[in-house]
Amino acid sequence: MKNFWPRLALALFVAEVLLILLSWLLSAALPASGVRSILSGQGIRWFMGHFGNILATPQLSWLLLASIAAGCLKCCGFLALISNHSFLSYRERRAVFISGGVFLFCILAIVLLTFMPHAVLRSATGQLFPSPFSYSLIPVLSFSISLFSIVYGLIAGTFQTLRDVYDSLLYGIRWAAPFFLFYILFIQIYESLMFIFY
Repeated sequence: MKNFWPRLALALFVAEVLLILLSWLLSAALPASGVRSILSGQGIRWFMGHFGNILATPQLSWLLLASIAAGCLKCCGFLALISNHSFLSYRERRAVFISGGVFLFCILAIVLLTFMPHAVLRSATGQLFPSPFSYSLIPVLSFSISLFSIVYGLIAGTFQTLRDVYDSLLYGIRWAAPFFLFYILFIQIYESLMFIFY
């Protein structure tokens, strides 16, 4: 299992290279098929000119924000408190109560902005999917979880300094770093397939 992820990353990279060569062969062998080659002038311009746009999808920002929230939640000590099932100290009870109130306030704000008459987070036709609500769901939840975790950590004493909060925000990014690599490899293969065949 130790070598599985590096081998998977290599396999995805090789698959992208083979896909590029396959596009060249298919476009040369079947010119009337509509298959476009990534090695053609148009393909090279597409690959080089759109590489940043290909990576800059909402899913990448969602992955980044969710990893920050997950790291902050892990570092604040709340998950350990839940799994421990021990008696809560006064400080921990107060931290759970106040941070829970902050989280509920965030959820209440989203509910009010979504389900009230003429809600601003609904689409122009009044739908939830797609709408500003659906596009902002992951970022808002990530922000709410991060805020909950920071408030809990500060009150419970898990976070003693600003550096502790800062490190907890970065912890999730370090933990999720392999996901970013695989995101880049998968999205490049997917977009290459879309360019070649559609």
